[in-house]
Amino acid sequence: MKIAVYGATGMVGSQIVAEAAKRGHEITAVSRSGRDVPGATTVSIAELGDSAAYRALAGANDVVVFSIPPSRTGESHQSFIDAHEEISETLVPARVFVVGGAGATEVDGVRLVNTPGFPEDYKAEALTMGEVLDFYTSASGLDWTMLAPAPVIAPGEPTGTIVLGNDSPAGERVSTGDFAVAALDEIEEPRHQHRRFTVASA
Repeated sequence: MKIAVYGATGMVGSQIVAEAAKRGHEITAVSRSGRDVPGATTVSIAELGDSAAYRALAGANDVVVFSIPPSRTGESHQSFIDAHEEISETLVPARVFVVGGAGATEVDGVRLVNTPGFPEDYKAEALTMGEVLDFYTSASGLDWTMLAPAPVIAPGEPTGTIVLGNDSPAGERVSTGDFAVAALDEIEEPRHQHRRFTVASA
């Protein structure tokens, strides 16, 4: 399978590339720097909002993975939001797999970002990822899936045991290795098309 991974140099994206390579897939690592990523077959330089580059990658690959968080430097998230809105409205032959955010997951129908005690430092990112999720759930004709991590995601190898959930957190923590395993399992055998699901380490 041919898989393009945006954000391939990041904490989560690099693990997705490594897991995909381990399973024998052909990976294009997409980043702003064009830096080599272990396991990637080729590299591509592209910005998230470059629609021409996205269309080209979606035409050359079976799946396009977006593993790019919104900015955490305090700058506006509008360009990130606009890019995902356009992606959600663009019909392409590839499947779209989006790495979501834990803050937009729900407990008893309420998003975590709207619950008492949610960390102020993560609110902007959580609200943005909730808006992005809304774009995809409203999309028509696009083959998409979003995977959200547990509230705590940290670098780590696959543990060999993961727990999946629907819109609510599947557990407290997940390693990047376990997240990548869940992502590739879904990419290889889609079971959550046109919806968001969650993962945690058991």
